[in-house]
Amino acid sequence: MRAPQSRTETADVSGPFDFTLALGDDALIAAQRLAEWTTRAPEMEEDIALANIALDQLGAARLLLSYAGELEGAGRDEDALAYLRDDREFRNCLLVELPNGDFAVTMAKLLVLSAYQLPLYTALAGCADERLAAIGAKTRKESAYHLDHAALWVRRLGDGTEESHRRMQAGIDQVWPYAQELFAAQPQAPVDPASLRADFDATVSAVLAEATLTVPDSAWAPAGGRDGLHTEHLSYLLAEMQVLHRAHPGARW
Repeated sequence: MRAPQSRTETADVSGPFDFTLALGDDALIAAQRLAEWTTRAPEMEEDIALANIALDQLGAARLLLSYAGELEGAGRDEDALAYLRDDREFRNCLLVELPNGDFAVTMAKLLVLSAYQLPLYTALAGCADERLAAIGAKTRKESAYHLDHAALWVRRLGDGTEESHRRMQAGIDQVWPYAQELFAAQPQAPVDPASLRADFDATVSAVLAEATLTVPDSAWAPAGGRDGLHTEHLSYLLAEMQVLHRAHPGARW
């Protein structure tokens, strides 16, 4: 008797699965990082705002990982994909796994991520895949809020005091090289990431100009996250995120 087909043998599924998994991983890891600000944000209102944005990302992750599990057809649900994979099995971009840094770095990360996710989810809302279209229609509204929130802080800090300007520019400089990976081609994806770059550049450039900040000129473009090659930061993040589930396998409330 022939063994069941592995995922690598089902080429018609691997493209949509890989794409959906990568988006789910982006949202999941972004949610975990943003949740680290809980009780640590510079003001109470921002504490609540970042927690809500983290919950939005987590909600998107659940939808995407649930669908990815169905596409894979291996019996893994959203929990198995979130808690029972090692770092080499994750397909998130490197941007979302980077440490939070100071508040300016986090706002720079959120600006870049949301300026990418908004046109991405908007494009998905019109794609032929009904499940992805429904996810895109829901999450694009949340991404619009995330982008507005990040842009507000980037402008406020960039065009603020000399110290806030310095820190905000340093945050943009640190994060910017990781943006390139977001637009790398993904085979059989329902949306070509490269097609989103023009909207991304226009949005971010406008925000930075209003914030009196400079778009970094850097040829360095770290990548590898989509292939499971991550920074050391992801393994530490996963150790904290997965510890309870792994310590009590199969536990239910």
